[in-house]
Amino acid sequence: MRDSHPQALFDVLEGSLATSSNTLQTIQRNAKAIIKLNRAVKGLLPAEIKPMCRVANYRNNIMVIEVANASWMTRLNYEKINLLSALRTSILPSLSSIDIRINPDLVRKSKQNSSVTKQTASTSQKMNERQISTQTAKTLLKLAENSPKGLKERFERLAALAGESTSATNRKG
Repeated sequence: MRDSHPQALFDVLEGSLATSSNTLQTIQRNAKAIIKLNRAVKGLLPAEIKPMCRVANYRNNIMVIEVANASWMTRLNYEKINLLSALRTSILPSLSSIDIRINPDLVRKSKQNSSVTKQTASTSQKMNERQISTQTAKTLLKLAENSPKGLKERFERLAALAGESTSATNRKG
């Protein structure tokens, strides 16, 4: 009968490392090898293809490369023979072929990464372009008159950001 009670993760990992197969170590070794292979492949590819592909697996002397869509697959097929010979001479003499597969998630991930970068850049630009109007500065100074010392200083610093007084010399510490 199966052990169905919860076990500590440390015990499970320790038990798996104690077995003769060492599956966890094998998985880790394979992952590291695929990461190295991915770096090597991207180093050999033209710049426009690099973000749209990745090495997914290497098994039975066949490397599997995922690409974002069919057009990138076609583009990579043109590079396949050169890539195969370069990999055979440099790091994988046993490589027999390269299998190219389409993975649409690569497009989504690259779009998300680029949109996050663009949003961050536009947000920081907008933050730098903000200014406080003179009317807002006057209101802040009126609030500062009746506020405790710490809050008063903050209101005055904010009011100093209005109009021409945005230079660092006019601001208080």
